[in-house]
Amino acid sequence: MNIHVQQTIQIHMIKISGITNSSVFQIGTSGIITPVSNLYNTGDFEEPAPEAVHLTELEQSPLQSIVPL
Repeated sequence: MNIHVQQTIQIHMIKISGITNSSVFQIGTSGIITPVSNLYNTGDFEEPAPEAVHLTELEQSPLQSIVPL
């Protein structure tokens, strides 16, 4: 069975407050959404990432701007 859907969608403002690896954001209709999870090492990294900096350490150190102001 074929179903044809014609839609007109107008979005004036949209706010997405959080996205995770398993998030699905859909506007309109969809037949089947199949989950896909891909993990790529695009930087050819060979060792684990360094430990994350705790928030209090960031608050104590002066932040420098990446772009000169």
